[in-house]
Amino acid sequence: MTTISVPLPPHMIEFIEKEVRMGNYTNKAEVVRKAIAKFQEDEAVEAVLRSERDVAEGRVFSGDLDELVKKLKL
Repeated sequence: MTTISVPLPPHMIEFIEKEVRMGNYTNKAEVVRKAIAKFQEDEAVEAVLRSERDVAEGRVFSGDLDELVKKLKL
């Protein structure tokens, strides 16, 4: 596992330390890993929602991908 160093504002540091003190996480790294995992999940959900909006608004391609590429290259 690689370690990275990221400057954080005081309110974020306090939040992380509080979570560890309360016993919700075993250490600071676990809090940060959980936050990043949640962010990844949120991004994946947002990508699905964007795709659903595109479909609802008719912004989709259908058909043979090779033929679509030919049409797009003009």
